[in-house]
Amino acid sequence: MAIAPTVALLDVNETLSDFNRLGERFEEVGAPAQLVPTWFAATLRDGMALTASGEYAAFRDVAGAVLLGLLSDHPRLHRPLEEAVEHVLAGIGTLPMQGDVPDGIRLLREAGIRVATLTNGAPAIAKALLERAGLESIVERNIGVEEVGRWKPAPEPYRHACRAMDVEEAEAMLIAAHAWDVHGAKRAGLRAGWINRRGQPYPEVFAPPDVSAGDLPALARALAG
Repeated sequence: MAIAPTVALLDVNETLSDFNRLGERFEEVGAPAQLVPTWFAATLRDGMALTASGEYAAFRDVAGAVLLGLLSDHPRLHRPLEEAVEHVLAGIGTLPMQGDVPDGIRLLREAGIRVATLTNGAPAIAKALLERAGLESIVERNIGVEEVGRWKPAPEPYRHACRAMDVEEAEAMLIAAHAWDVHGAKRAGLRAGWINRRGQPYPEVFAPPDVSAGDLPALARALAG
């Protein structure tokens, strides 16, 4: 049984929000829905590259730049290119939660674990997502990497989140659906939980999670014993 942390820091993009639903926005502008994973992966790549080179740009700016390039390869768009980009980006603020998340967050709080979000995106997006699900009152803070100008998995965002929640790194656990995020948190001195919704092997090149489960409720129950 994993020992419950004092604070759970929840990743947002794909961990809490259902990014697959953005496929509808792609189709509405005349692009294939299958572009969503490619676009998101390229956005993470470019944001992390900026961090590695000592620079910073906001998630929306990086995502927009990547999307501009991807959509320019589709000459049969239903809208002008820049309008199509804005239509897709606006969809991020309307995404629903992953189906397992509301029960998982409630179980974390019932176990006495404080909850906050930590995102490479905008904290306002995380806040609105929680509000739509009626969960904003049980999540203490929405923390963004913009506060330190470094994207996860650099160590600064994780350590900043711990300071913001007034806990030591060892008392906090990052919970994410991304192995790279788990690795970053572990390297920064936090514990980490991995949500393995796809049933895939964990990459051996990364530091392993302290606990893993197929969904957030199962992970929360493991922490609560």
